[in-house]
Amino acid sequence: MGERGRKFKRVVIGTYLVALHLALAFFAVVYFFPGLQTDRRIPVETVKVPTSDTPVPTPLPVPSEFADQLPPDQPSPMPLPTSSIPSDVLMIPVKGIKRSQLLDTFTSARSEGRMHDAIDIMAPGGTPVLATADGEILKFFDSVAGGITIYELSSDSKYVYYYAHLQKRADGLTEHAKVQRGTVIGYVGDTGNAGPGNYHLHFAIAVPVDPKKWSSGPYINPYPLLKSGIESP
Repeated sequence: MGERGRKFKRVVIGTYLVALHLALAFFAVVYFFPGLQTDRRIPVETVKVPTSDTPVPTPLPVPSEFADQLPPDQPSPMPLPTSSIPSDVLMIPVKGIKRSQLLDTFTSARSEGRMHDAIDIMAPGGTPVLATADGEILKFFDSVAGGITIYELSSDSKYVYYYAHLQKRADGLTEHAKVQRGTVIGYVGDTGNAGPGNYHLHFAIAVPVDPKKWSSGPYINPYPLLKSGIESP
């Protein structure tokens, strides 16, 4: 072998040894010193952006009010007899309606720039309408807007309770009759401008300037009073 051949052999062997040392160094870093790696790939979880075609899961039903405060496997408490509740606490004036079903529509807009000044309590036609508190049936009145209505004066003469869109008034009920909270005074309807089939009770509370003027006085929002009131037994 000539001098040129020996030089070529030394170059090949040197290259092989350098490559071998680099390979050994690489594997040493990977397996014995992972903390020295500067370009580690971290898996990233991708989230698919929903589109209009993405199906939306059905929401879970909302539990009844205060249900999460009951101990597990315990029956719901029985409602208190209405006789044990102070007389100034209002009853939801539609039989069977729960506090969780009430909607605050007091400030909702109405035609001709008016505010609603009441809440609508939705219920099937013919559902009994109850006196919200002890009082006196002040006035029967039928109108194009309210349909068949009842005005009730509270027992302390501070408030007038207004029930509208009735299907009819209770049999035997008369003006100036004394009623107790929970007395059936009428039935849910769609009379007046409620619209055919739009069964609900339009319920308002007025603060009369003069109790004899049954349709006068500013209105207050019934929603918070009924929301903290009692349900029919």
